[in-house]
Amino acid sequence: MEPINELIAVRKEKEKTLRELGIDTYPQVRGPYVTTEEIGLRFSGLSPEELEKNEENVSVAGRIMSFRDFGKSTFVHIQDRKGRIQVYVRKDILKNPEYSIFKKFDIGDIVSVVGRVFKTKTGELTILAEEVKLLTKSLRPLPEKWHGLKDVEERYRKRYLDLIVNPNVRDIFIKRARIVEFIRRYFVDRCFIEVETPMMQVIPGGAVAKPFVTHHNALGIDLYLRIAPELYLKRLIVGGLERVFEINRNFRNEGISVRHNPEFTMLEFYQAYSTYEDLMDMTEDMISSLVYELHKTYRITYNGREIDFTRPWRRITMEGALKEFGGLDIQGFIDTGRLTSYAKELGIESPEKEKQGKLITKVFEELCEAHLIQPTFVTDYPVEVSPLAKRSKDRPEITERFELYIAGMEIANGFNELNDPYDQKERFLQQIQEKEEGATMDEDYITALEYGLPPTAGEGIGIDRLTMLLTDSPSIREVILFPLLKP
Repeated sequence: MEPINELIAVRKEKEKTLRELGIDTYPQVRGPYVTTEEIGLRFSGLSPEELEKNEENVSVAGRIMSFRDFGKSTFVHIQDRKGRIQVYVRKDILKNPEYSIFKKFDIGDIVSVVGRVFKTKTGELTILAEEVKLLTKSLRPLPEKWHGLKDVEERYRKRYLDLIVNPNVRDIFIKRARIVEFIRRYFVDRCFIEVETPMMQVIPGGAVAKPFVTHHNALGIDLYLRIAPELYLKRLIVGGLERVFEINRNFRNEGISVRHNPEFTMLEFYQAYSTYEDLMDMTEDMISSLVYELHKTYRITYNGREIDFTRPWRRITMEGALKEFGGLDIQGFIDTGRLTSYAKELGIESPEKEKQGKLITKVFEELCEAHLIQPTFVTDYPVEVSPLAKRSKDRPEITERFELYIAGMEIANGFNELNDPYDQKERFLQQIQEKEEGATMDEDYITALEYGLPPTAGEGIGIDRLTMLLTDSPSIREVILFPLLKP
């Protein structure tokens, strides 16, 4: 194959020739154009004889994806946002431009086509072109063997090429848009109000994570890209909105993996006068309904395993999961020495430095997460890892909290919101004393609680991970249009 620079030079020379012939290689035009999908719906059910009698012309626009030259005739496929269609260009029928000019077009060029629809001998819907107009001249050749690229990151770096040549990738992001649309409709139908809270915050809060720091010149202050919208959303519940949700970005200055990107999308919602049990019911209903909407079944495959979203989903306490999957019976507070020794055997770093609740959670993550394949709510998290969740009345060492696991991934986190300002202040202070990442004292949030936060339950759902599940994508990078990469 010729070096890429030579191919580009040839295309640039073609573009120059077309200009010299009076062809505008980058015209500004408007439709109306029908889509390839609309052509299929209108004409695929007609017989070749019926199409022969139909003299209606169609007008379609898209990118040339194949070019088969037979001398005095050429077959091309053009692709638009809905699919592809074949176009048959004959020298004796093409009215505009001259056939010799059309032959200077290339794979990758964007064109409009006007012509009559017919079926080939193999039954393929095809447009017999009377006019082919150049809309955009492509100066670079499309990759010929895209799937053979050794560097998979090239797909993410040049996502525009990935979207052009890989229909599966386009389908992922179309499906992602449908997922977000479904979720938004689900909450609006239940009288939730969609809101927007600050992306730049004076105090980072709402989660334990390292924030990104920026600086506002006019005010002369450092600001933090938000790690979570939680504390602002609960201020709105205090203000009387009672049911709010937000679908937006969070930023965490932490590692990158197949499940983590520093910039990611979360759904967070809060409902006054409800409990975390209500949110588990709602989450089951919403996600199972979403799965059926997308797939017309409650059973899908992820990474080669069947996931069954049929309700009801399993619910198990953290203690129950540790006993079932790790054979570890902690029965409330376990002896710290035994727990530390066990954690060391599992390879957990410096377990002797961790408080008991945090260590129990780390052991759970190590022993149990990989076993939670079918949709499972894990409940009763230790208070040390749940600084914003309400304590259990019967067991103050645990909280009224759940996490949803599917395919070994945490998908959602919800709990009864801590609305006791005294307890909340103590927990903030505890975080600061333990020097947890991003720990701060949000005095204004405490003030808001002192005005009164009604009994409320709230939840966050990771949109990227949910999209991974519902599109059978192995990496979070597959479902983010422009994931963060090293330069």
